[in-house]
Amino acid sequence: MAATAQTAGSLWTQYDPGPEYPALTSDIRMDAAVIGGGMAGICAAWELTRTGRRVALVEADRIAFGVTGHTTAKLSALQGTAYSSIRRTRGAVCAQQYAASQQAAVEHVRRLAEDLGLDCEMELTDAYTYVTDPEHTDGIEEEADAARAAGLDAAYVDDVPLPFPTAAAVRLGGQMQFHPRKFLLGLAAELVRHGGRIYERSRVTDLLEGRPCRLTTSAGHTVRADDVVVATHYPVFDRALLFTRLEPKREVVVAGPLPPGSHFPDGMFLTAEDNTRSLRTAPQDGQGRMLIVTGEKFTPGDRKDVGAAARFAALSRWARERVADFTVTHRWAAQDNFTTDHVPYVGRLHPLSDHCYVATGFGGWGLSGGVMSGRLLAGLITGTPSPWSELYEPARLHPLTEVPALLRLQAKAAKHFVGDRLPGGRADTVDDIGPGAGAVLRGRGEGPQAVHRDASGALHRVSARCTHLGCIVHFNEAETTWECPCHGSRFGVDGDVLQGPAVHPLEPVDADSDADSDVDDHG
Repeated sequence: MAATAQTAGSLWTQYDPGPEYPALTSDIRMDAAVIGGGMAGICAAWELTRTGRRVALVEADRIAFGVTGHTTAKLSALQGTAYSSIRRTRGAVCAQQYAASQQAAVEHVRRLAEDLGLDCEMELTDAYTYVTDPEHTDGIEEEADAARAAGLDAAYVDDVPLPFPTAAAVRLGGQMQFHPRKFLLGLAAELVRHGGRIYERSRVTDLLEGRPCRLTTSAGHTVRADDVVVATHYPVFDRALLFTRLEPKREVVVAGPLPPGSHFPDGMFLTAEDNTRSLRTAPQDGQGRMLIVTGEKFTPGDRKDVGAAARFAALSRWARERVADFTVTHRWAAQDNFTTDHVPYVGRLHPLSDHCYVATGFGGWGLSGGVMSGRLLAGLITGTPSPWSELYEPARLHPLTEVPALLRLQAKAAKHFVGDRLPGGRADTVDDIGPGAGAVLRGRGEGPQAVHRDASGALHRVSARCTHLGCIVHFNEAETTWECPCHGSRFGVDGDVLQGPAVHPLEPVDADSDADSDVDDHG
């Protein structure tokens, strides 16, 4: 298939962008402020608005467009092999609490969509965690047992309705797939109708805790609020050093129309085999259905990785080999953060915080996690904590199960911080950077530079030091972005922040500076 047949963009973000909300242009005083306009942020703002509080939601770009706009939009309490993992690391009671909170999130979305009349392509269906290798069925049996013990009506099955051979699966009925932007744009409209405020293109760059707390945007305007929720996917204000316990991972997604007359079974399907494979279908404007396939986890910005382009190719090839006549028409990538014990961090921003809260670390399940966290945080703020608040408390640390993973993450970040500053590239000068490619140049002038040559041949130069903690970014040619391998910040070729935890753009550099002496990494 020719590359020109593909659209670089998710199915969800191509939907009508909806009303454009204003930027924050003056100082305001509110009861509560929420930073971040994705699933977690909009749900938190909605739940707080329902209590009668005056709430401002502040988003750096457009609401429901970032991470939430690039998911595969599966809402399920069955999440891979989460229950056997949580039972091993946190115990049976925690697994039960996790199951109850996640299933409650699925049901809450269904009720909201029905009660508010949100047309979001909601479809109830079965969720499957499957394997194709018979040697892996023991893990499936363990997960089915753990999910049932946690209170879910899960079943072990050896008949999986996929168009290719499988060995076994866990099946859970009554789960949901939907159009996340249609849901969130509708919920945002209800939020405003009930008195909430939404500000887009207003990046928050500073948080001063107190009573009230004070947020400051890059334009210098402030929001004073009694309570603040940081729902920026990766916390841009990390007073509890959660970045030491979060691992960013990126996955690629391909989609295309199912051939006329073909049938793909109803259901949401996931396996950890082949570096993760996830499949679901979605309606296509009344013209059949689209197949959506996700997989190929990798660390953003890792220069030793095979690269996003190779990941897209591998996933497309895998899908075409299993679904006859499947053609990829759309491709995009999604990013999420994984905690050291497989349970998100939702609660107080740090142990001494009374009025600042955080939601992060959803591990690929940010839709159910975002709904859950919105309800949990609203309960903490209003003095009615949920039964599972302790489960998600960010300050938790379990030495026997978490410390090895924590040390591994810190060793990995330290390796990038030091090792990526050492020479060892595949080019000699800026002349070796071809159109569409990028490289980090080890110049003597203003430090390492991130240089991209666009299709016209023009060069774009910015500092290669991530503005979060100073790690060196690397180029993702498939998505034309600079990415930090330490904590997952992403930037445009001119340095603009695309994804945090960074809140400041890459520094501009002088185009005439001496930075052509050594090229370390290029797309």
